[in-house]
Amino acid sequence: MHNLIFLHSPQNMEPVSEFKSKSGLKRIFSAFFYSMDGLKSAWRHEHAFRQELVLFIVATAIALALRISAFEKLVLIAVMVLILIVELINSAIEAVVDRISLERHPLSKNAKDFGSAAVLLACLLAAATWGVVLFNRFY
Repeated sequence: MHNLIFLHSPQNMEPVSEFKSKSGLKRIFSAFFYSMDGLKSAWRHEHAFRQELVLFIVATAIALALRISAFEKLVLIAVMVLILIVELINSAIEAVVDRISLERHPLSKNAKDFGSAAVLLACLLAAATWGVVLFNRFY
């Protein structure tokens, strides 16, 4: 049986995960370590995340080496971070769908396809941003 905490209210009792009960500094430290666990897990289990992280490192080095403004460097790096963020969210969606059921279902396919489409859009935004910044700077 799952360990749940129930929030009492006059209308109903809502189940809440026991992990949501932390507050203050303990919550901040826990959240940091959960985030590190998520990054480690993504690195170990998500091939796309590893590829995008390598691309992020290379792109960041290039952005920092370019003779462009600090703001332009920030924008180029930020869109690469956005790809990583969206990939992590996509991986989370995939994990939840697979946790619920591994059998094929149209709604499961939709959820995974939506996540994949979000990553694609983030990649297209990054490519367009790099294209605009580089084109405006060097041509």
